[in-house]
Amino acid sequence: MNDILLEGLQKIARDAGDSIMSFYRQGATQTWTKKDDSPLTEADLAAHHIIEAGLGELTPHIPVLSEESSDITWQQRQQWSTYWLVDPLDGTKEFIKQNGEFTVNIALIENNQPVMAVVYAPALQKMYFASTTLGCFYQFADEGVVSLDVTQTKAAEIVRVVGSRSHPSPEMHEFCEQFPQVDIVPMGSSLKLCLIAQGLADIYPRLGPTMEWDTGAGHCIAICAGAKIVQLNGQILDYNNKESLLNPYFVVSNPNLSWS
Repeated sequence: MNDILLEGLQKIARDAGDSIMSFYRQGATQTWTKKDDSPLTEADLAAHHIIEAGLGELTPHIPVLSEESSDITWQQRQQWSTYWLVDPLDGTKEFIKQNGEFTVNIALIENNQPVMAVVYAPALQKMYFASTTLGCFYQFADEGVVSLDVTQTKAAEIVRVVGSRSHPSPEMHEFCEQFPQVDIVPMGSSLKLCLIAQGLADIYPRLGPTMEWDTGAGHCIAICAGAKIVQLNGQILDYNNKESLLNPYFVVSNPNLSWS
């Protein structure tokens, strides 16, 4: 059943990505902000409706929590042991800047942890998909599917640190001081977590605010590839265990890299 669900998720993500791209291609002649009735908001909502309808057909018994339906109350959510966590368009600034680093994020959460997900970057033609039972996979365009596993990958002597292209911070600079040498790898949206999953970077300290829908899918991709994700206090990062949907700070890393 897992492989059938994953195939279904990929199709839904591609359909949502196609819809987003129809708006994205207009961006060369427009300046957008994320506000009511803007083309960017229209892209968000169009993708949301496609994903919600697709998941409704795929798993009609599983509720959906999306950035565009975040008014669902805590009283409702706390009854859920299983649900879909969705960000229809992650990477607003990247969308506006036209650099392609935005994604469609869909994750299945069970007992407060992501167990299945897709992260799709339609402008870059990159598809990441994973489940805790099948593993983690990557496909570029129409090329073959590649299995991702970073457990045997040693961290480089120069530690490759994923940094936000849009949100540099003093906290990041302080965190990096623990390593003798670092190379900052800029990236937007949930693709930051996917870089760790691919072994293209060693550590991603998220020392700024994120919402649960920002991270659920990328979290699943990373852990299914063997990466580690913990809060700064060493506790696991989990989901839907409180009224607020704001994440604590966390760190995603190659399992063979030591950090403090």
